[in-house]
Amino acid sequence: MVTTTATSSHHLSPAYPGRAPWGTAGKLRAWQQGAMEKYIQEQPRDFLAVATPGAGKTTFALTLASWLLHHHVVQQVTVVAPTEHLKKQWAAAAARIGIKLDPDYSAGPLSKEYDGVAITYAGVGVRPMLHRNRSEQRKTLVILDEIHHAGDSKSWGEACLEAFEPATRRLALTGTPFRSDTNPIPFVTYEEGNDGIRRSSADYTYGYGNALGDGVVRPVIFLSYSGNMRWRTKAGDEIAARLGEPMTKDAISQAWRTALDAKGDWMPNVLRAADQRLTEVRKSIPDAGGLVIASDQDSARSYAKLIREITGTKATVVLSDDTGASNRIDEFSENDDRWMVAVRMVSEGVDVPRLAVGVYATTISTPLFFAQAVGRFVRSRRRGETASVFLPTIPSLLGFANEMEVERDHVLDRPKKAGEDEDPYAESEKEMAEAERQQDEDTGEQDMLPFEALESDAVFDRVLYNAAEFGMQAHPGSEEEQDYLGIPGLLEPDQVQLLLQKRQARQIAHSRKKPDSDADLLELPADRRPVVSHKELLELRKQLNTMVGAYVHQSGKPHGVVHTELRRVCGGPPSAEATAGQIRERIKKVQEWATRMR
Repeated sequence: MVTTTATSSHHLSPAYPGRAPWGTAGKLRAWQQGAMEKYIQEQPRDFLAVATPGAGKTTFALTLASWLLHHHVVQQVTVVAPTEHLKKQWAAAAARIGIKLDPDYSAGPLSKEYDGVAITYAGVGVRPMLHRNRSEQRKTLVILDEIHHAGDSKSWGEACLEAFEPATRRLALTGTPFRSDTNPIPFVTYEEGNDGIRRSSADYTYGYGNALGDGVVRPVIFLSYSGNMRWRTKAGDEIAARLGEPMTKDAISQAWRTALDAKGDWMPNVLRAADQRLTEVRKSIPDAGGLVIASDQDSARSYAKLIREITGTKATVVLSDDTGASNRIDEFSENDDRWMVAVRMVSEGVDVPRLAVGVYATTISTPLFFAQAVGRFVRSRRRGETASVFLPTIPSLLGFANEMEVERDHVLDRPKKAGEDEDPYAESEKEMAEAERQQDEDTGEQDMLPFEALESDAVFDRVLYNAAEFGMQAHPGSEEEQDYLGIPGLLEPDQVQLLLQKRQARQIAHSRKKPDSDADLLELPADRRPVVSHKELLELRKQLNTMVGAYVHQSGKPHGVVHTELRRVCGGPPSAEATAGQIRERIKKVQEWATRMR
């Protein structure tokens, strides 16, 4: 995205931005100023701003609303937000710059003391004609916060289209990768590429990488934990597996849920480690807080109980998006308590700048939700702050963590692959919709899961930072784990990288001094222990067999002889039991042999 750099100060109020009559206070960030200038220069009816969570989309939108009101381009403002809490958050932010929004509006004439309303997408879905009439009666700016929600259901998208088609101006905002379905999102422009596929086109984009470089957001240190899981299936079979090892999709799901079970050892150990990390961060950021994102109410209560046992202090528990929950979030934002535990839906847009440590304790595996969840911890308040997020060693999550800087457009015409009968994202999108329900009710779903968690343990697995992986496996409470939990909370990004490299080097040196018989964990650096999916492992085995077949044809040796020789030279078990790293080493070795024979 090429940002317009032409100055347009002559279009602005002489008092802009510090002394505008609407009370706009504070200096705009460079990206906010750039987006404002582009908007004011072009004066579009529709404008889509994509900015990473924590970058300040609300400030940009309200500053623009202030300008449009002051210049009589519009007469009123309607903000559409995903949740009840967020519409109140918008109203409070608007009030600080002199724009009065009614967050409790339901119907009828709006009191003259207000400049507009803050409503939810669900509210628009219930009464689209009410909001259409309001948009027709007075010149209206509609701010569509997290616009991807207009695609959550066909009815919501149609309601937004019906309600705001007459609006004078429409400002769409999003801070996350767009949805993976192909429902068109209203008021978003789609452009066809050379491949014939239509993708969303943003008017202004400010990604995580840019924000990180500008010091607008914090760098994120991801701490991943593996461990042995054991569960019983519905058929009565007991299964054991290790997080991070290749498994089928169903097995990954069940191992993941076993890890998150509060009665096992994985969650207590990870919460204990996260609390130690929080203690270290609070040495330099005294009011730093932690957030555990849970899947459901029962889990949230169980995690809060564990935190009480571990820390001796009570955690703030947010169970649903009602008035009480909103107040608890606000109170936690203002005090200096250590921990908040919330159901998964609280992650999106909730503004608690002091959050610095997170535990991802939900099984939602969409890039959309992951980006929103991590976005709760990246808002920077002063230079050098870092965020720390604890994860289970699940291939999809580690993939998202390594792709934090990837920007994604919304794709309308996703080509269907051969043999693909349905949307492969449907299941995770269904989970996402469930996560965003206004009420987080007990559904009884947990009682119907086709397995029973039996036991779990935790092993520190790796640190992911800036798309690189560090660390060797270590037991909870060990000196090696403490090395990573004790990273200072205030560091420049390049200092974090250097420190992680030094700590891994120290671990490797320490490991080499010990006899092999003393190693009860796999002692290889993280970058040599790639986490792969079951499908990826099958592809690697297929690739190895293809390479061996080609070498057999070249050398005249039998398949079995070549495989045995590869095992002897590279080490490890038979191919069917070998790890991804071991198979890659064998592929490299057989390629080397084949090259020598040419």
